[in-house]
Amino acid sequence: MAKQASTLFLEEWLRSISGCSINVNSTNSSSSSARAIIQTWAELRDSLQNQSFQPHNLQSLKTLLNSQTSLHVADPQAKIVLSILSSPHISLPNESYPLFLRLLYIWVRKSFKPSLVLIDSAVEVLSHLFNAQFDSSMSPLLLSEGVLLLGAFAFVPSLSEVSKTVCLDMLCRLLEEEYRLIGSFGEHILDVLAGIGYALSSSVNVHYVRILDSLLGIWGKEGGPCGSITHGLMILHLIEWVLSSLINIRCFEKINVFAREALETSKANYVPFAIVMAAAGVLRVVNRSKMNSLGLDTVSKLRGFAEDRVESFARDIISRNGVTNADNDTTCSLLLQCISLALARSGPVSSRAPLLMCLASALLNEIFPLRHLYAKVLDFPYRNSARLGHDEVKKHLESVLFKEAGAITSVFCNQYVSVDVESKGVVENLIWDYCQDIYLGHRQVALMLRGKENELLGDTEKIAESAFLMVVLFALAVTKHRFNFKSTLETQWDVSVHILVSFSCLEYFRRIRLPEYMDTIRGVVASVQGNESACVSFVESMPSYMDMTNGTEFSLSQKVEYVWSNDDVQTARILFYLRVIPTCIEHVPCLTLRKVVAPTMFLYMGHPNGKVARASHSMFAAFMSSGKDLDQDERVSLKEQLVFYYMQRSLLGYPAITPFEGMASGVAALVRNLPAGSPAIFYCIHSLVEKGSTLCGEIFAEEADLLRNRQGDSDACKKILELLLRLISLVDIQVLPNLMKLLAQLIVQLPKDSQNMVLNELYSQVAESDDVTRKPTLVSWLQSLSYLCAQATSESSTPKGVQKEVNMTSAHSTDSLSLTRLNARL
Repeated sequence: MAKQASTLFLEEWLRSISGCSINVNSTNSSSSSARAIIQTWAELRDSLQNQSFQPHNLQSLKTLLNSQTSLHVADPQAKIVLSILSSPHISLPNESYPLFLRLLYIWVRKSFKPSLVLIDSAVEVLSHLFNAQFDSSMSPLLLSEGVLLLGAFAFVPSLSEVSKTVCLDMLCRLLEEEYRLIGSFGEHILDVLAGIGYALSSSVNVHYVRILDSLLGIWGKEGGPCGSITHGLMILHLIEWVLSSLINIRCFEKINVFAREALETSKANYVPFAIVMAAAGVLRVVNRSKMNSLGLDTVSKLRGFAEDRVESFARDIISRNGVTNADNDTTCSLLLQCISLALARSGPVSSRAPLLMCLASALLNEIFPLRHLYAKVLDFPYRNSARLGHDEVKKHLESVLFKEAGAITSVFCNQYVSVDVESKGVVENLIWDYCQDIYLGHRQVALMLRGKENELLGDTEKIAESAFLMVVLFALAVTKHRFNFKSTLETQWDVSVHILVSFSCLEYFRRIRLPEYMDTIRGVVASVQGNESACVSFVESMPSYMDMTNGTEFSLSQKVEYVWSNDDVQTARILFYLRVIPTCIEHVPCLTLRKVVAPTMFLYMGHPNGKVARASHSMFAAFMSSGKDLDQDERVSLKEQLVFYYMQRSLLGYPAITPFEGMASGVAALVRNLPAGSPAIFYCIHSLVEKGSTLCGEIFAEEADLLRNRQGDSDACKKILELLLRLISLVDIQVLPNLMKLLAQLIVQLPKDSQNMVLNELYSQVAESDDVTRKPTLVSWLQSLSYLCAQATSESSTPKGVQKEVNMTSAHSTDSLSLTRLNARL
């Protein structure tokens, strides 16, 4: 509830609590010294005595009002002001009157007990000024100061009812006759609203409905002020302040009149956005008031009237403009914005389907208007006006509507929980479609703006990042209320796939680690894993190879060269698939793997981003490790076919692009999971040895030491050797002889120091091995290899001789392995 004790100036409280940026009167922009204040009062006193007002006195007035916050106006000083205003012998400039009225306002608001006689005199002075002197020379500033002061006088508790009635009558006439002045200078609306707030909180009932008519109907009058979200927030908190004041003085009759006039049966001239925000102010008070201060019946009645009124406008919007507001109706946009902010600031509200629909429309079209912004950026004539587009984006980022996005999202999710199933489904589809639109739109915008309008692109992405957070919170709410015993498994699978696809579309905007995101991902992935059709549906939602490599419509229409690896938005989405598909790859049929997964996987193995390439290799490893299905033979055949292309693709980009860790995991997975003696394993080993030999040969040609930097990850040849040594303990015994032969051929080509280092590594590996089947063979092979390495460095051994001995050693190892098998059987 509004804290009355700490509210000296209602307009300042409205400014601060509304969170709006309103132009503040320049007289309040700085502070004057105590000496300057004393001097100013002395000059005003002299002016009264001399019955003249000089130009320097006007400047003294402005100096005095520079310190409104710290300035205190006592009764004697107020008397000086009133004497100057009422003197028939002093000719005052028109711009001095608002300043004098402001001094009186400070006096009546800051004085603990202002003189009632002086207030009555002030009312007479104001009556004379507004009834006679300013019939034809009223200014917007004077009007706003007059309304503010008259309302403040009417709010003084001890003032006579007659004086209050005179103040309220003048205030009503000013609002009804001079409202066009308010519309022409919008910066004075705050003071006018504050004056109305004081007047509505007065203890007398006279003119109450007239004042309410001005508050809620002035926005629709010709020439009157145009409504805005800023004005709506002021109305919301103004009603909050007024009702709190009425509750404090236990003026329940006025509360009932307000409920009847504004909520129960509002008049035709009342403007919808004003009624909505007034209803929100009521709800804010009701939700924060103690029951014993209002009574249960009054609370229930006010809550019902307010919620019904907001719902009626929400239903009207949906019936006339639909959820998308395709016509871009400005009146509809304002009402959507006000409804969303009203629900965010009013506290708990009953769940109703029209409210949910309006919140969805507001979030997708008003709070995160990315589709509108993308259309403007991509519009051909608009490209020459990038600055205008950037100004619009910056203005939106600074708006109170965008800053309240989190609170509005929270209300949206709470509304979703309790509405009917049909409405839930409609809203879910709206969100999922929105994610697809953002993905497609931002791809084109990023390609167009990157490198040209980076600041505009960055600010646009700030809006998209917040939209991503909204989608995450909504998806979490969906999983919590769809994944229960009331929902069928088919529904849960369908929802899970939609959430995964939507998350993939917005993956580019995931810049922080969110617990809500991880919880949602775990829930939907666990759901999808249990059903093959859901897995297939998710996998097939991935963009096709043709779409990924051919570019967007924008790049095609503008004949811009499209490079798939530079499309960061698409890359982020594919990375999401590369991370999620391995969790359910067991249930993906071979046909889908062959047509959908494999092309994308191999394409992104060649991506220059190491994180993306590693994810592709991880998917290959996951596929190699899968196979617990009924279609085992077909899957093994597909695995063996893919190995050949995998090795070509991996080694072609090694070491420049292919990450060694990713390739190593893929190789380890294929040798572990393919059938013993598979030709694909032989091909894998042969390709690795050939690549290692090529790399080592290049290094030797430059007369560089192979292992001069044993700790450096950039030493590609060393890593190939390490992988081959690791395979000795992984490959099956049918492949082992071939591996030993090819590895020996590679090792004998190394320089002496490098040979010794590799042999030492082999000695250590064989010594630590507990594989009784292959260890005897490895010991014999290692002894022969040591001999060959020694022979390779002697002058008497020719390369052909060494090669021949290598082959003989491998054959001997094969015989030894066969003998070991026989002994093991015995």
